[in-house]
Formats: sequence, C-alpha cells, structure tokens
Amino acid sequence: MKLSATICVIVALLFTAAGWVSVEPYNTHPLQFTVPEGWPQPVYDFKSNPLTEEGFQLGRKLFYDGRLSKDGNFPCASCHQQFAAFATYDHSLSHGHNNHFSQRNATPLFNLAWQKDFMWDGGINHLDLQPLAPLTDSNEMAEDIENVLQKIKADTAYRRMFKAAFGDGTINTQRMTKALSQFVLMMVSSNSKYDRVMRGEDSFNLSQKLGYAMFKSKCAGCHTEPFFTDFSYRNIGLPADEYLNDNGRMRITRKAADSLKFKVPSLRNVQVTFPYTHDGRFYSLIEVFNFYRHDMVKGPTTDSLLVHGMPLSNYEIGQLTAFLYTLTDSTLLTDKRFAPPGFENRMPAAVPDIHKF
Repeated sequence: MKLSATICVIVALLFTAAGWVSVEPYNTHPLQFTVPEGWPQPVYDFKSNPLTEEGFQLGRKLFYDGRLSKDGNFPCASCHQQFAAFATYDHSLSHGHNNHFSQRNATPLFNLAWQKDFMWDGGINHLDLQPLAPLTDSNEMAEDIENVLQKIKADTAYRRMFKAAFGDGTINTQRMTKALSQFVLMMVSSNSKYDRVMRGEDSFNLSQKLGYAMFKSKCAGCHTEPFFTDFSYRNIGLPADEYLNDNGRMRITRKAADSLKFKVPSLRNVQVTFPYTHDGRFYSLIEVFNFYRHDMVKGPTTDSLLVHGMPLSNYEIGQLTAFLYTLTDSTLLTDKRFAPPGFENRMPAAVPDIHKF
C-alpha cells in the first residue's frame, strides 16, 4: 500500500536524522521566535534548524511552488490556504493529482512548534519529515522526491536561495524540508480576541463570557487552553465512513484500543476551518453540536469523557458559538509574511469582526 510505503520511507529517514542537525556557521539574518506570554516552551528543537530570514523565504517559495507536485498543479498551499488558517476552505477532502481526493480533511497549520507528532493519526513524528508524506502520496502531490530535487536544482533562483540559507548551494531533501519547517514554524496563532482578553487588552461581551464558562465546563477536557487541543487521540463516537473505512490512530499503532481515535483538533480559528472532523463530514458548528448531543455512536474505544454523551441546549450552543468565534486570529489570516511571493499587496480582506454584534 502507498501509505505503508510512505511510512517506511519516513522511518528510514528517521535513522538518518542525526545527520540533519549539523549546521555550519554562515552569514544569515536570524529570525526571533517569540513564545506568547504564559505559553509553554516549544517542543521543536530550533538548535537543529535555526530560524533565519533566508531559510524562511526559501521555505515560503517552496510552500507555494506547484513544481513540488507531479503535474505542477498542487503546491502545499493548494490544501493549506491562508484565509482558512492554512486548512482547505469549504472542502471535506482535498483535491490532488489526476483528480484524486485525499482521504482526510487537511489540518490547519499554526502553532506547529508545540506539536510532537503530525497528521490526524500521529503517523509523522517530526515536523521536518512531515512534508514527505503529501509530496509522495499518489492522492496528493504524487511526486518522487528525486524528481522534486531535480526540478529545484535546475532553477537558478533556488540555487541562490539555498546558498543564502544554508551556506552553500547544496540542494537535498534535508535542506528542503528544513526550509519548509522554518516557514510554517512562524505561523503562530496567538492574537485572537480571546488572546487579547487573556492579556487584559479587551473584554468579552455577555454571550462570549457565558460561552467561555460553558466551554471550560464542557469542552476544555480535550480542547485545552492555550492551544485548544491537548494533542491527544480520542474516539468521539464518530462512526467510520463506509467508503473511507478509516480507523485512525489504529493504522499507526496496530492496536485495537486505538480504533477510531483521531487527534483532537485545535479550536483556534474554528470559524474558518470548516468542514470539521478528520473526514470533513460536518460543514457547520451546529452540525458538530447536533452530533454531540444526538448522534454519537458509543463503542469500546469511545472516550471516557463522552460515554454519557454531551447534553447541549440551543441556548448553550448559541453561547458556545459566540465564544468559539473569539478564537479567530485575523492577524494570522492576513499576515503578508505568509502570502505567496509577489502577492503581499493582494491579501484577502480580514474576517469581519462579528464580535461587535
């Protein structure tokens, strides 16, 4: 299977990862990674991949370059759109090479420096390795890594940028993925209205305040602040899609106890990251809430916090929605640093500030 082959490649690369951490000194412009006040220290080892302006700009060019895919039509950005917090806007499953669909909803990209593993099932255990899965997946970018490198090496602009970022013109897989990591690591979502309230710079209106109290009572056990996920894998009672037949974390661990468990998604920017769940089956928050209060299917691996369901009144749903919308970080969604190269002045308008109404 393609998935198994991809995992084998990634595991093999893990054994060579030690050779990736050696960095020669050269003249670059360091970038500062700022940890928001009150947040824990990142788990990403920045010493193995120091952030520089040159590395960031190289990663940005790679992120938006369709040549990383087999037919040139599917850059990383085709599934990770900035206005959707770098998720796939309004599509349950992403479109890939030769009109194929991926098997899962694309996860948003932000606050990656605090994540130990990646993908809905945690099948990738290092950010520097994560790009290799979509690059080689036949349903996504469908390209061979060696072909990608050959295309990049043929581009004089890339040769110049790799030299500026890493001290010489060597172009290889490690440097390519490190540059991509530098770009996405800077995508930090920490300036929503919720964040401003926590910093004492703003205040909730009544609905948001009531919703925050309900959130802490009913949701925070899994969607833990400040990331609004505890990064765990849980079965929320969502039955498997009969066509996708996705068992989640069990694919990786081969343990029956992990059947139908998926990573708890962050609720930051939830207003713009629909559709929801690993297969994008819910297009609105009300559908998600209705699932929790009416349609959960309890099984042997259903999470202990949900075995008794989640009673929610219409009133509670209204207040919870008001609070969840305060997690929209328009600063990230419109930050020109993350725009396609050359499109900095053509950014979409910020999400309307519905909190005023």
